[in-house]
Amino acid sequence: MKELDNFYHQLNEPLKSCLMALSGIILAQDTTLKPAWKYQIPFFCYKEKIFCYLSIRKKDKLPYLGMVEGHRLDHPALIAEKRSRIKVMFFDPSEDLPIETIDEVLQQALMLYKSGIVKVKK
Repeated sequence: MKELDNFYHQLNEPLKSCLMALSGIILAQDTTLKPAWKYQIPFFCYKEKIFCYLSIRKKDKLPYLGMVEGHRLDHPALIAEKRSRIKVMFFDPSEDLPIETIDEVLQQALMLYKSGIVKVKK
């Protein structure tokens, strides 16, 4: 987890606080969600299946939440851009996070995993 910790700590404010808060919001959704370090960014797994991730868009340095099964989610806060599977939600790190909206998206996604629509290890 050293790389994961370094990812957050090497960031400048307000980006650092924004991504750390998002991480906390994600982990608070379900005790089964666990942080992981993959592809040089923080991922969150549900029963070892990749659930979502946090990243920073290079062109404008906006942090975002990527929902791996986004194509199965129908929420106005999520956008597909040019992706076929993943949908993302961008955030302005200098503004308050839309916690209710984030919770809605994460809970909608969790239902895909808990209901068996997305297959996970038992």
